[in-house]
Amino acid sequence: MARSLDSFYRSQSLIYKYVLHLVTVAAIVFFFPRGGQFKYEFQKGKPWQYENLYAPFDFSINKSAEELEREREEIRAQQIPYYRFDTQIEQQVYQEFDRSFSEYFNPQEFDTRSWNQLRQRGLALLDSLYVNGIWDGNAPPNTDRIYLVRDNEASGMDADRLLRMGDINSWLRQELRAGYASFTNRYQDLFFRVVQPNVSRDEALTARELEEELSRISLTRGNVDEGALVIARGEVVEAENFNILQSLSGEYESELWSENNQYLILGGYTILVALVLLMLLLFLKKYRPQVYQNNVKLTFIFVNILIMVFLTNLVIKYDDAYVFVVPLCVLPLILKTFFDARLGLFVHVLTVLILGFVVPNSFEYIFLQIMAGIVTILTVSELYKRANLFISVGQITLIYILGYFAFHIIHEGNIQNVVWVNFGFFLLNGMLTLFVQPLIYIYEKIFGMVSDVSLLELSDTNSKLLKELSTKAPGTFNHSLQVANLAEAAANEIGANAMLTRVGALYHDVGKMNNPTYFTENQITNINPHDELDPQESARIILSHVIEGIELARKYKIPDRVIDFIRTHHGTTMVYYFYKKAKEMQGEEVEEKKFRYPGPIPFSRETAILMMADSVEAASKSLVNPSYTIIEEFVDKIVGGQVQAGQFINADITFREIETVKKVLKQRLTNIYHLRVEYPE
Repeated sequence: MARSLDSFYRSQSLIYKYVLHLVTVAAIVFFFPRGGQFKYEFQKGKPWQYENLYAPFDFSINKSAEELEREREEIRAQQIPYYRFDTQIEQQVYQEFDRSFSEYFNPQEFDTRSWNQLRQRGLALLDSLYVNGIWDGNAPPNTDRIYLVRDNEASGMDADRLLRMGDINSWLRQELRAGYASFTNRYQDLFFRVVQPNVSRDEALTARELEEELSRISLTRGNVDEGALVIARGEVVEAENFNILQSLSGEYESELWSENNQYLILGGYTILVALVLLMLLLFLKKYRPQVYQNNVKLTFIFVNILIMVFLTNLVIKYDDAYVFVVPLCVLPLILKTFFDARLGLFVHVLTVLILGFVVPNSFEYIFLQIMAGIVTILTVSELYKRANLFISVGQITLIYILGYFAFHIIHEGNIQNVVWVNFGFFLLNGMLTLFVQPLIYIYEKIFGMVSDVSLLELSDTNSKLLKELSTKAPGTFNHSLQVANLAEAAANEIGANAMLTRVGALYHDVGKMNNPTYFTENQITNINPHDELDPQESARIILSHVIEGIELARKYKIPDRVIDFIRTHHGTTMVYYFYKKAKEMQGEEVEEKKFRYPGPIPFSRETAILMMADSVEAASKSLVNPSYTIIEEFVDKIVGGQVQAGQFINADITFREIETVKKVLKQRLTNIYHLRVEYPE
């Protein structure tokens, strides 16, 4: 039982990778749309590359989006609007007329018969006005015919039979010419007071009727019978047969997805996605073993793939026209920031291949996204410089626009039908890509990783830890600055991460703050505290600065990538001075382990560069009257000893790169110790 538990404990990292792989595959397949895949790939304007295709079953030909939109526009243009007649307003007008008539036609001016005639004439005019109603003047009819709804019954009528308020005076003059012309002004004043519009456009009913009409549009036109020839081999896929092929593809996918075979289709998706992610794991295991062994970094990569798949599927389910709004180039940007360009591009390509299952026009999508990913990898450098990110995003957006424009010309053969709004989607994609900066900060906090932006902040010598180092151990601080300059120059020369190397060099000796006077660079008098200690105790103090440096760095929340430099900058080398001193005092009984750093040895080019620069800079203080020849032999001896001791066997650094580093160190030390002209007194 104990042996089984021990075996499980040792294998837990591998088990975690299996679980991560399975969970990611399951999540991606879950996001996939429920439907089969048409087994033929076709593009408009390209010849049909397969054998003659015959209809496997009866299916309807779907109308194109342009045809459907044309029909909708025709219905909208021909729609007859609805207007509602308000009978209550009509009653109110008649009541107000009865109350106000005597004010404008005083009964004392007329005999009873004449007064009644004038009143009846006014009522007749109101009847004429309200026989069809008076329009309120809003939302004018845009057709010759309208539907007038009176008492919940709609009847058609000519729109010009509706009278507007502004036309009442001229209508009254026309109606009163025969026999009542002298009373025109009175009638106009009276009607101005009492008449109110009672016909208004019923927007809700009009919209509802329009929706009903639009819903009656048939989505198909014609049928293709089973066994009929759909397209012949070599025939160019043009507008008509392209539409037929799309109809067959949609019908095929819906027919294929049924309860009987849905699990088979899901199984096929699962196998393909599992293969893609397996390729990623194999790549990491072979070419990026440090990332493969680190489950946090592995999880980080898989989570980013999942996020991109989820966002793309979400957009497709809403409207696949917006698929290029998803800022997929954020993925290689982030991975290049935290890892390297090759890994970023590899993961980007695999993610695009996965998305090829679900996006429309998969070939066009895959081509554009891979091109954009390559441009991202090639152009983005020093992301902590804001201008670089804006320039890179501009280039990515340009690639999208040019690629889409080229595909449109290939498919359509002209530029007349370009959907210009798609260019807006590409611009929106570019703006969303700029969100990578705050996203990097979020990832740093969640996964404990470090980017060049954080490294730039850590390189500030006014940071709390470095300021404390400069106060407590000024000699060590100056030594760290010199080492940082040497290491940065060497890293630049061989293409390593210069920013990371510089930051690692600045912090590599922070452990010396606890006992600064026990290190020669901090001794300002001739008194050496080691003279009063035995060699083993002196060696213990010297060796402890590595462990104490790691503890201090963790206390100040320095990232692990920087702590790696503290841990490895002496590798497994020996404190030879005190070892030799102990041997002289104790003979052959000295335990070598007590005088050797615990390691580990450098495991990257950057940590290897720091070990070389640190040893060379520290030892260079002992040179007397240095010349270029002396410096050259001195550097060769120190670095050669480290190589001979196997300190760089785990670092991804070649002999050629080591020689380049040595060359840079020689040049820099020569510049530091160059001879000056002796000035006369």
